[in-house]
Amino acid sequence: MGATKAELSVRERLLTAANELFYEEGVHTVGIDRVIERAGVAKASLYGTFGSKDELVRAYLERRALTRRALISQRIAQYDDPRTQVLSIFELMAEIAAEPNYRGCAFVNASAEEPRGESKIRQVCNDQRAWVRALFTQLGRDLGAANPSRLGRQLGVLYDGAMMGTAMDRDPTIANEARAMAADLLDAAAGVKARKKVRGAGKAPPKSVHERLRPS
Repeated sequence: MGATKAELSVRERLLTAANELFYEEGVHTVGIDRVIERAGVAKASLYGTFGSKDELVRAYLERRALTRRALISQRIAQYDDPRTQVLSIFELMAEIAAEPNYRGCAFVNASAEEPRGESKIRQVCNDQRAWVRALFTQLGRDLGAANPSRLGRQLGVLYDGAMMGTAMDRDPTIANEARAMAADLLDAAAGVKARKKVRGAGKAPPKSVHERLRPS
């Protein structure tokens, strides 16, 4: 059985309420009074725990980031092949996008609400997107891609676009289209590596400078 509201700590109650309201309606649309009402705590408890609404938003996003990373890590751990691992991330996205309460990427949504310039909230969103790109880059390196950094950026763009598309069109199958495009990118990256190996096969190693200058 799950813990009752009374059994949860003030911090947990606030984060649970924030997660529900901020994700459903937006971090700036929802006022602090609605959060404390949903959490069933006093306003002083919120400021005593987090200090400000911005800090509550940051904590909400950090928790979602940890949850997202755990889900992705658990999914790719089921496979040994880096190509399958990459594709499984898009499969996971399709499953998440099919959930009835799906409202798109929380980090993209929060970034869109932030004013221009740096902020703690925007930094959390940037860090999460950087984590995804770094993961794609590492999997590209494991795949043997000639340019894993470029492949990681391309997959990151595809991932972001699919996140936005599934939410805006309310169509989880867009993630399946993104998976197919990711497969093409991976096959192209692996093919370039293979072609380079084939072109180099059977060739004699180049002579050293001394050998080239040695009189016959």
